[in-house]
Amino acid sequence: MYLIIKRVMDFFIAFLALIILSPLFLILIIAIKIDSRGPVLFKQKRVGINVTYFNILKFRTMRIDTPKDTPTHLLGNPEQYITRVGKFLRKTSLDELPQIVNILLGEMSIIGPRPALWNQYDLIAERDKYGANDIKPGLTGWAQINGRDELPIEVKAKLDGEYVKKLGFWMDIKCFCGTIISVVKGSGVVEGGTGSLQKGKNIEEETKQEERL
Repeated sequence: MYLIIKRVMDFFIAFLALIILSPLFLILIIAIKIDSRGPVLFKQKRVGINVTYFNILKFRTMRIDTPKDTPTHLLGNPEQYITRVGKFLRKTSLDELPQIVNILLGEMSIIGPRPALWNQYDLIAERDKYGANDIKPGLTGWAQINGRDELPIEVKAKLDGEYVKKLGFWMDIKCFCGTIISVVKGSGVVEGGTGSLQKGKNIEEETKQEERL
């Protein structure tokens, strides 16, 4: 029953957010176009509910000459490919805003496990142990406010499992409020790596070579 209520809330909140944030969208679009050549948005193949696939939307944060199909952590010096505006967007998580459209389309929820890359087989397998692949991925989630890029895969999947087990209105409120705090602090963001908790492993590393829509 709550999943039905959750979908209704997701749609109306996303619709309202799209209207309210439209001036910010316009400012960011202009800034991205002025800062570097290339499209404003990019799409990326991600894992949705029941291990189906969809294209996630984000604001472009990297130059168009970034090596194709190369995860950020495999780039020798990822900083050289991130644009000036892109650094700000990543730090503030504003690059995620276009996912409001994914939420409106029903491909994502506001709160849920962050959608894994299609080839993050280890993370997908770990989430299967906890039933975390059986719900819609989210714009933010329990793992996101408890470590984000710094979390090893096993810990991230376990936290996603905790969210599934405690799924409900108050759990979503806790994740939503925790996300605001995390964004303000800019905590858990590690470029080209996974932070001090697990150096060199692949945990929701994003292939930042954007594709034209």
